[in-house]
Amino acid sequence: MKVGYARVSTIDQNEERQIRSLQENGAEEIFIDKKSGKNTDRTKLKEMLNFIRKGDVVIVSEFSRLARNTKDLLEITESITAKGATFKSLKESIDTSSPAGKLMLTVIGGIATFEREILLERQREGIAIAKEKGKYKKPKKEIPKDLKETMINFEFKKVKVAKFYNISRPTLDKWLNLQKKEVD
Repeated sequence: MKVGYARVSTIDQNEERQIRSLQENGAEEIFIDKKSGKNTDRTKLKEMLNFIRKGDVVIVSEFSRLARNTKDLLEITESITAKGATFKSLKESIDTSSPAGKLMLTVIGGIATFEREILLERQREGIAIAKEKGKYKKPKKEIPKDLKETMINFEFKKVKVAKFYNISRPTLDKWLNLQKKEVD
């Protein structure tokens, strides 16, 4: 069976492009996470790893959807291999059913991790310079129009609402206080 895995970092992002690509390449079952790839603590990733069986092929549109660093990428693909399944990344044309595919996964994964680290380093340097000049302000998230409705839907459980919006609890409290002031 071909099993697809898609991931977007936030609830605001759209996974449709990935799903379409996975379906076009024969994925019969697709697991979708809406969570950062900075670590492997993702619900649907765990479900997918528990779901796969010997002979299955795990397909992703590009391997950055599976992992953000080489260590996680190799650990996840090792988990897939340990189950007797193989891994295929469409964008990079990597297929771990062959020794050459396994080698390419390691090499390209290392290069991608390097590129990401360089990009983040440049970003930090740029932000530091902008702060020195007094020109950097962290963009603020806008209060969603459906916040009250979401609070009701999640039975006023702040932890769940904050997780839904991908924000911290203090940010949620600020939003609620701002909304309260608008009503008063």
